Amino acid sequence: MSKLVIVGTVAFDAIETPFGKTDKILGGAATYISLAASQFNVDSAAVSIVGGDFPQEYLILLSDRGVDISGIEIVKEGKTFFWSGKYHNDMNTRDTLATELNVLADFHPVVPTEYRDAKIVMLGNLHPLVQLSVLEQMDHKPELVILDTMNFWMDCALDDLLNVIKKVDVITINDEEARQLTGEYSLVVAASKIQEMGPKYVVIKKGEHGALLFHKDKVFYAPALPLKEVFDPTGAGDTFAGGFAGYLAKSEDISFENMKNAVIYGSTLASFCVEKFGTERMVTLKSNEVHQRLQQFKSLTQFDIELT
Repeated sequence: MSKLVIVGTVAFDAIETPFGKTDKILGGAATYISLAASQFNVDSAAVSIVGGDFPQEYLILLSDRGVDISGIEIVKEGKTFFWSGKYHNDMNTRDTLATELNVLADFHPVVPTEYRDAKIVMLGNLHPLVQLSVLEQMDHKPELVILDTMNFWMDCALDDLLNVIKKVDVITINDEEARQLTGEYSLVVAASKIQEMGPKYVVIKKGEHGALLFHKDKVFYAPALPLKEVFDPTGAGDTFAGGFAGYLAKSEDISFENMKNAVIYGSTLASFCVEKFGTERMVTLKSNEVHQRLQQFKSLTQFDIELT
């Protein structure tokens, strides 16, 4: 299988939803991506930074799932990145209550030497210059670079973001961000414009309405699995990205046809993530549960029709 480098935040979150609230719990893009990718038993390394207040048990949790943590810098005298948010009743919108960059403000990622030949790099949501510095450390151009970003960077670091977008193969963003990046309301037109910026593949996430995969003039749509309730949406997009990247690293097939499968795996894992607060559900997730839910996805989308 291919080596996978995962770059992003390892953090503390405090979350409030209509179903309850938490104190500081484990969060961060790299955490969710790593936990999702670990379902495929891939050779992965997380690159991030934490403070001296970060519990050793959380690092052990990642390591026990086969994630190389040598690229997670520990600043003993510093404090870990912290985010706090409150979700509205519709669970699709939220208010950020606090963002404390702490050690992340001076984060200079260092990719472990043994992973600088990785074939797949997953750039989690960070400042575009930080993402770019990771690509510059690789021994050669990876076979597949996947970029996740958000509207915040479009607002305050657009030129840097566009420079990174030129260098990636896949970009994953939500529908609102795709429209902001391109100025186009139609997601089909927006995806075409984004491909002109550099990426060969565009994944547009639509939350409870599924995800779209674009490549040249091809389009694939994967629905989201209808759930009885969504407990906490935090990390669902990162979990999707981790499932997407992990499956591709495991299968070593980066064709459009196989990316369809990767989208389904990403959607499947994201459907588990939202069932409990934070990373709680992903930590306990078993492979047989994933297999059963994949069967649900298959029955949801498969049909025979007689065309006349």
